[in-house]
Amino acid sequence: MRRACFSALFFAALVLAGCDRGAEKSASATTPEAAGASNAAAAAAKAPRPARMIIAAKFEEGGPFSEGLAAVRIGARYGYIDTTGKTVIAPQFDFAGAFSEGLAAVGDGSKIGFIDKKGTFVLTLSFDVADLFGFSEGLAPVRIGEFLTGKWGYVDKQGKIAIKPQFDAAGLFSDGLAVVRVDDKWGYIDKQGNFAINPQFASAGTFAEGFASVRSGDGDKAGYIDKKGLIVIQPQFDSAFPFSDGLADVQIGDKYGFIDHQGKMVIAAQLDFADKFSGGLAAIRAGDDRTGKYGFIDKQGRIAIDPQFDFADLFSPSDGLAAVRVGNAQSGKYGYIGK
Repeated sequence: MRRACFSALFFAALVLAGCDRGAEKSASATTPEAAGASNAAAAAAKAPRPARMIIAAKFEEGGPFSEGLAAVRIGARYGYIDTTGKTVIAPQFDFAGAFSEGLAAVGDGSKIGFIDKKGTFVLTLSFDVADLFGFSEGLAPVRIGEFLTGKWGYVDKQGKIAIKPQFDAAGLFSDGLAVVRVDDKWGYIDKQGNFAINPQFASAGTFAEGFASVRSGDGDKAGYIDKKGLIVIQPQFDSAFPFSDGLADVQIGDKYGFIDHQGKMVIAAQLDFADKFSGGLAAIRAGDDRTGKYGFIDKQGRIAIDPQFDFADLFSPSDGLAAVRVGNAQSGKYGYIGK
């Protein structure tokens, strides 16, 4: 999930300025009138269904499944499980990210780099890396140097610097571009490290489906640009997030809804919190961030899985499972549900 998810896995997602997430129970969760057997069957088919717990809630933390594996915390250490819940890479890491392009970014003491699906380090970065993220489109962002003074660049799968460290912050490549920050302004670079869209935004998100959310100035509304840097959906949202499955979640006031590629609101902004769609479902929250419960809606805004969890992540596109938490953030346990 965009914001509340797997905080200890610090590179599970790069949180960029001005980008938040949310979800809740849809007030439009209606079913057809039961006028006859056929309508009753249709209503039953669209009714919220109970969650199917596939992997029992027993982990201190649970990240999203990717490429058949999910990073979990067992005690104080991170390892990986498969879709049956079996531990396939023993807990041994100080941090662990999602697999991408066959590799996952991990750290074990002073040893920082990328492992394969057997848990073997295939790239151990020898330079002074403080942070690193997973691979996307063949490159991975890394920060070299201390937190306040270090700079971000990109490494290739041979562990060599592909784009020299020069940015104050850097995101994953998507749609051939990566969002970076220079002197408090965000822009986008290509894979040669050249600016495709010059730094000019107060905040900016990752490109997805040809769109990226941006905010021109602090306090301004958020809208969307295309890959030429042109505004294609006018700034009108308090927060705006990447498109997924053809829809993007946006915040208006303290409520969330979803827009399409034309900027049309297709699910009304009436949700307390909403994450992006994945596999046709989006995690939502009914209630506040302290006592609210998480469930899932479909692309018509109907409740598909009743809000019943203390946290819910998105469904994995490749594996069809979603991490959920039962219990509070301090003592609750993570497991995985199916659709």
